[in-house]
Amino acid sequence: MKYLLVGLGNIGPEYADTRHNIGFMVLDHLAKKHDVTFDTGRHSFVTDFKSKGKHFTLVKPTTFMNLSGKAVAHWLSVLKIPAEQMLVITDDLALPYGKLRMRAKGSAGGHNGLKHIEQTLGNNEYPRLRFGVDSQFSKGRQVDYVLSPFSADEQIDLPTHIEKAGEMCLSFGTIGLERTMNFFNK
Repeated sequence: MKYLLVGLGNIGPEYADTRHNIGFMVLDHLAKKHDVTFDTGRHSFVTDFKSKGKHFTLVKPTTFMNLSGKAVAHWLSVLKIPAEQMLVITDDLALPYGKLRMRAKGSAGGHNGLKHIEQTLGNNEYPRLRFGVDSQFSKGRQVDYVLSPFSADEQIDLPTHIEKAGEMCLSFGTIGLERTMNFFNK
């Protein structure tokens, strides 16, 4: 069985450790853990590995956040994977920092990367893992907030949250969406 893990983020060193790049960070963690490296692929950086008999392809779109759907559509097509076997990892302002929530589908919630994926696929019925980054910004400063690095206090727990997000990604492939949500969404 094949699974596609798509971590949302923006390419370039100026975005590397920002809240908006948490999807990239989770996939980088999984790649390091499974001793694989990313290659340049169409619309993305891509790598893959096997875990517990399941094949995982990791994709970090190089299209920038607002055009993430291009990479998603390409890799779903090339790998011949249905959207139900894809998990999109994204930052979420509506969740407290470090809170992780997996969903089978849902709205874009104002997230431009999710909006473009929804537009490209023609629906919002694909699994996603939402990583809470909180909403500690003043009115009109949302873009600056998500494109800024995690605070020093947040960075203390960040590796633990990324590790848990990685476990959830693998669980999605090995025990399925429903069981993963039941186990982790507490």
